[in-house]
Amino acid sequence: MVAAVESAVESGGMAIHVRMLGSMAVSRAGAALALPPSRKLRALIAYLALAPHAVNRAHLCELLWDIPNDPRGELRWCLSKARALLDEPGRRRIETAQDTVRLDLADCRVDVLEIGQAMQQGIDKAGLERLRELAALFVGDFLDGLEIGRSPFFNSWLTAQRRRLRACHAAVLEHLAAGLPAGSEERFACLDKWLQLAPFDRHVHERLLDSLGMRGRWREGEEHLAAAVRAFEAEGLDWRPLRDAWRDVRARRASPAQSLESAGPAQAPAATADVPERTGRASIAVMPFADRSTQAGVRGGLADGLAFDVIARLAKLRSLFVIAQGTVFALDQRSVGPEEAGRTLNVDYVVSGSLRRQGQRVAVEVQLVESRTARIVWADVFDHKLDDAFQALDEISDRIVASIEIEIEAAERNRAILTPPNSLDAWQAHHRGLWHMYRFNRTDNEQARHFFEMAVRLDPTFSRAYAGLSFTHWQTAFQRWGEQAPAIDMAFETAGQGLIADDRDPAAHWAMGRALWLRGSQEQSLTELRSAVDLSPNFALGHYTLGFVNCQSGDAEAAIGSSDHSRHLSPFDPLLFGMLAVRALALMRLGRIDEAAGWAVKAAARPNAHVHILAIAACCLALAGKQDEALGFLPLIRKAAPSYRVDDLLMAFRLTPDTQAVFREGARRIGIG
Repeated sequence: MVAAVESAVESGGMAIHVRMLGSMAVSRAGAALALPPSRKLRALIAYLALAPHAVNRAHLCELLWDIPNDPRGELRWCLSKARALLDEPGRRRIETAQDTVRLDLADCRVDVLEIGQAMQQGIDKAGLERLRELAALFVGDFLDGLEIGRSPFFNSWLTAQRRRLRACHAAVLEHLAAGLPAGSEERFACLDKWLQLAPFDRHVHERLLDSLGMRGRWREGEEHLAAAVRAFEAEGLDWRPLRDAWRDVRARRASPAQSLESAGPAQAPAATADVPERTGRASIAVMPFADRSTQAGVRGGLADGLAFDVIARLAKLRSLFVIAQGTVFALDQRSVGPEEAGRTLNVDYVVSGSLRRQGQRVAVEVQLVESRTARIVWADVFDHKLDDAFQALDEISDRIVASIEIEIEAAERNRAILTPPNSLDAWQAHHRGLWHMYRFNRTDNEQARHFFEMAVRLDPTFSRAYAGLSFTHWQTAFQRWGEQAPAIDMAFETAGQGLIADDRDPAAHWAMGRALWLRGSQEQSLTELRSAVDLSPNFALGHYTLGFVNCQSGDAEAAIGSSDHSRHLSPFDPLLFGMLAVRALALMRLGRIDEAAGWAVKAAARPNAHVHILAIAACCLALAGKQDEALGFLPLIRKAAPSYRVDDLLMAFRLTPDTQAVFREGARRIGIG
């Protein structure tokens, strides 16, 4: 299989093939090249091949050399050998610029890059033959045998890459097994490999038990279950789902003469780990962050504090099932990597990362991975001055948690929209509603309401679904898409139901704050919104709505601060147009017209910006003396609402009388007064 794939690729013009799974090998036009014996040369090629951007020479020296006599000289020697190996006439793949190095293998076949690309495209979408091709690439461990003595940073990176690629291999095998005929020998072979990679992933045990039952191999099934129970019990993991799965297999596949009670392990003692099954909400595990500034194995510093903080703040969101700190730290102490932990704990998402202190700065790298597909959902690097370590970690934690929340919400929305409506559970119905809600038009708002109502019917305790339902009524009232008074009442009533369901959910207080603003109770509104951000300081929508209320008739300077903070926490938020408009309105009230116009234009340029946002931009531009630009918004306003007038804007917002007068003047200048 591998030879056939290599031949096909090389005939297509990719002359160089770099293999990193197993022992490193490089071939050109099908002929193997002799690699220099230097282990550091091979390590350098692998590191540069996987680096997402150019790498500083000083970093490469620190990575691979333990205080040599001439680290830069040794690096130059390795680069010269790499050029001889990989460069061709007219094609330089080793690129150096100033003090950085980059390896461009875009026109080469590299097994690990091919696998990574397949993961990001979605392994769950790959066909059976493609899955077979990917599985055939895993001929050994990543850079097998290439550990380098006295190079702790490289070895740490190597371990992380091996764990990541093993997770990719397990994901490929899982999806391949699902597509193979049940009970086939190919499926058994696939399950055996998967089991070797993920011995505590209950899904592989369940698939294997089902396949054994289909083939009538009951004794083997009993023996496998007993062995699995002993192994899970020894690790403190809950083996009961395996027992239940085996009972189900026997009930479905065994003949009437065979007894369910023959499953001996059913009487084994309960496991100690408390890892409940998913009951609708997405689940997440945050693994301890690695501290790249200390020796391997040293714990208890800033990195551990950051992981604990992220766990606590995610739990405060009340929207995810978050694995407790003790469980993930215990797995980490047993050298269980993030990818394996995700499968062991049977969670949907895993967060992992590392922290590195350099002088007076701290850099934190974070990844959010979908456990069962090994797909990187989101990754980022947060860099912060370390004047005050606790304040720095506090701000980084807020940004990490806000980013995780919005990325998981987007992933769950995308998944829910593909699920048939009659198959939705409460969680999926809620995210289907969010998908429509964030389109900000009347038709989708009605669809969103339908799905939120479905969610609360399926789970009357789901506070987030009540918050979404309240938002749809709020939109109807604010945009005047229906009778306003009943919509205001419904926004308030459903927000109240959300608080009854869970008064510790920041989204429930957020919904109530918005509903109270609609009812004209500004001070009560601000109290609820402050409760939302007190419960979860990284709740971006809470900060945004505080700004929304204050920018109209409250503290304009505070509104600017809230707007900026909400964008800092969630720079790609679906309500980003509102965050920008809040700043524009606050600046308008402060008399900073030119600045207001600039921010209003940014707001109007965002996707799904509604007609009021367009009107704010047009009026601000007119007041700033930019008449032509202001008139350029008129066709967009007329397309959205043909009879739109400034009174529509002023009835939607609760602006002070002097601010209303300013907007009327801007509207008069462009003909919508």
